[in-house]
Amino acid sequence: MSLSYTIQLSGLKEGHHTIDFEIDKTFFEQFEESEVKEGSLVANVEIDKRSTHIDMIIKVSGNVRISCDRCLEMFSQPINSENRLLVKFEKSFEDADPDILSFPADANELDLQQQIYEFIMLALPIKRVHPVNKHGENTCDPLMLKKLEEFIIEEEKENDPRWDELKKLMNDN
Repeated sequence: MSLSYTIQLSGLKEGHHTIDFEIDKTFFEQFEESEVKEGSLVANVEIDKRSTHIDMIIKVSGNVRISCDRCLEMFSQPINSENRLLVKFEKSFEDADPDILSFPADANELDLQQQIYEFIMLALPIKRVHPVNKHGENTCDPLMLKKLEEFIIEEEKENDPRWDELKKLMNDN
């Protein structure tokens, strides 16, 4: 396991290689604005180096600690993602496709820290709430849920006479 997220391109022979990167709290500290502050993950990078490009499959698995959208308490969110990244060796830098990195042919190293971070962020669910337990019960902070219920305002259903007339037309047909 390596704490550096750099692949040494000089000296890397053509063919298949595998490198594992350990991701922990120090990784996320490099990204000040990150909503993830800690985690325990492994990024497994499968490298297929050719003379003109490098084809990589980056598999990230483990857990991160994030805040629940409902109760704001921290919880452990499992992460499992698999992404492909293509590194092309070219004379000029192109930024047209996010899945293709352009690098000079004489580059000595490739830092994957930003790409790994983005893959982790993309693997997070849109709605981040505590998982239910084995009995199907909500595991959010019960005190916070009780407080939220106090502030829920029930909508009063008022009949709008204009809609009533339209509903009559629909029911007549």
